[in-house]
Amino acid sequence: MTSIVVIPARLASTRLPNKALIDINGKPMIHHVINQALLANIGPVLVASGDEAISAAAKDSGANVVTTDPNLPSGTDRVAAALQVFDPERQYEYVVNLQGDLPTIPPEYIWYVNNMLHQYSYDMTTLASQLSPEHASTPSIVKAVLSISDNQSVADGVYFCRNPVTSSDGHYYHHIGIYGYKRSSLENFVAHPSVPIEQSESLEQLRALVMGMRIGIQIVPEAPLGVDTSQDLEKVRQIFTQD
Repeated sequence: MTSIVVIPARLASTRLPNKALIDINGKPMIHHVINQALLANIGPVLVASGDEAISAAAKDSGANVVTTDPNLPSGTDRVAAALQVFDPERQYEYVVNLQGDLPTIPPEYIWYVNNMLHQYSYDMTTLASQLSPEHASTPSIVKAVLSISDNQSVADGVYFCRNPVTSSDGHYYHHIGIYGYKRSSLENFVAHPSVPIEQSESLEQLRALVMGMRIGIQIVPEAPLGVDTSQDLEKVRQIFTQD
């Protein structure tokens, strides 16, 4: 059974316009995300694009591209729609949904998400890193609540929220927005209507828990820097300049 990485990307970003095409070290941001996905070497990389400009940049960066309906409600819906077009024969059983604003994500993080699908009986997989108590009250940092023991590297996710809630080991965990799915679980997820708790927290992964899906979470050393603001962008540019 084989895996594929799908990167949903569109230009309609509210906080940082045309985010996917913003220049970082001479290349558009989508190029750097694609490069990290290729380095993970788990399977082909597909961009679920909502815009022709992104499609052109993604092809130049070595990715496969499917242009999806820009009006789809979420990146997960774009991933599922792109797969229907790219892989109608269902060759790919495992799907990694990689956000297009994570240009510094380590390739091994992508590998971890995929590996959990192969090694465990999870419907869905993701990542988290320990979070200091002083940052736990920040609503923009999504907390993963885990059923976890000391020194455990993979654990079940039991809840996600924006309020400061500790896991069973007494620690706070920062949820990292990369997901792995069994193909059938992804299809069931997008076919299911949104649920009230998902809408309340603005966290679609809560729908999976309401549906009874098992979510596996790998603990990693730190969260990669996502690009949501101009300040984030400057930090990422500095990282690439140093490299």
